[in-house]
Amino acid sequence: MTTTIEFPRGFLWGSATSAYQIEGSPLADGAGPSIWQRFMHTPGLTPSGDTGDVACDHYRRYKSDVALMRDLGMQAYRFSVSWSRILPLGKGAVNPAGLDFYERLVDALLENGIEPIITLFHWDLPAALDDRGGWLNPDIANWFADYGTTLFRRLDDRVKKWATLNEPWVVSDGGYLHGPLAPGHKNLYEAPIASRNLMRAHGAAVQAYRATGKHQIGLVVNLEPKYPASDSPADLAATARADAYMNRQYLDPALLGTCPDKELTEVFGDAWEPWSPEALKLTHQPIDFLGINYYTRNVTRADERSWPQRAAPVRQKQATYTETTWEVFPQGLVDTLEMVKKRYGPIPLYITENGAAFFDPPVAEGNRVRDPLRIDYLRKHLTAVHTAIQRGVDVRGYMVWSLFDNLEWSLGFSKRFGIVHVDFESLKRTPKDSARFYSRVVATNGAALSEAAD
Repeated sequence: MTTTIEFPRGFLWGSATSAYQIEGSPLADGAGPSIWQRFMHTPGLTPSGDTGDVACDHYRRYKSDVALMRDLGMQAYRFSVSWSRILPLGKGAVNPAGLDFYERLVDALLENGIEPIITLFHWDLPAALDDRGGWLNPDIANWFADYGTTLFRRLDDRVKKWATLNEPWVVSDGGYLHGPLAPGHKNLYEAPIASRNLMRAHGAAVQAYRATGKHQIGLVVNLEPKYPASDSPADLAATARADAYMNRQYLDPALLGTCPDKELTEVFGDAWEPWSPEALKLTHQPIDFLGINYYTRNVTRADERSWPQRAAPVRQKQATYTETTWEVFPQGLVDTLEMVKKRYGPIPLYITENGAAFFDPPVAEGNRVRDPLRIDYLRKHLTAVHTAIQRGVDVRGYMVWSLFDNLEWSLGFSKRFGIVHVDFESLKRTPKDSARFYSRVVATNGAALSEAAD
């Protein structure tokens, strides 16, 4: 006998995207360049030569895109704002056309019964601020708060949920430590500084919202549970380092006002400087919710050759892996949600990203794209969310990543995460089978998860 799955009343179902990945027209109507505009146009930094100049052309097609969301039954849409559309130099003069675009988008969403959820920063720092040091400059906390205030004053009467940062770990690790992401630095000493200033900026933006806004603001982090490959002391220590580096480096300051200095000193050596009381106080601001982006887990073994964590992932036999080589492991989502509740208390949680890249054809044949692996992924992970809720975790919504196939950063258009197929030549949108599956889940508040697989 199959038990019908039902999510709590009022559970919020939606989808997510980010500005540079879908909007296109990055310099239109007075916008300034971002670090991603600069990075993607630098020869040799991306394998494909793809750029965000057109992407999904959402900047010009947002009305029909919103209509598509409505037709799929989306209740919410999490999107990010391009900082350099609003402030072309990152600070100072406001670009009215940039604000107007996001106001039109918000109004279109509300007219179609879709709740807008705005993320202030999803990796696309204004290039002009990068020229001033970017996330290495301590003044960026104030710059970010001023940028946020500009948006709060214009849109808080219609936007009820805001997020400050998206995945600060990725910004620091990819942009400042290993370099595959903009701004492309590879510097052990810069990464801890960038992480600290990202979180200081988060805190300053929350303070700014409390002075101006009237609704809810939170933080979005990507969490990856770490499991030791064995019970050996070396593997257990490596797992603790990996967890501190990716997860607790951001959660502990934001939610506890502390920092895992012991493990981070082991990771960074003399490049790690303990946070000052002032930095911890600024970062540790009360937030209304935590957004969790979950994709995979990490089984960790000690490895002295792995820089700088001395911890390396172990590939699992007989596991399913996505096109981005991430293991499909839905139990990790249950474990992550329960860990957050246990360590940080009963803070309201949203799954702000969850999804998978699997192979889809460049051109949809007819009006259908079959993607059974993605449906299976979503079914299992949504069931994991329900399991966590049944165990007492306060999860209030789920945003599938991503609404559209889009620009997967330095991987270009080679990896497709969307539940809606995009033909990057014609820009035609075609809902995949996974979109229709997810639409049934939304319409039934989860009950469609109990249906037999197609």
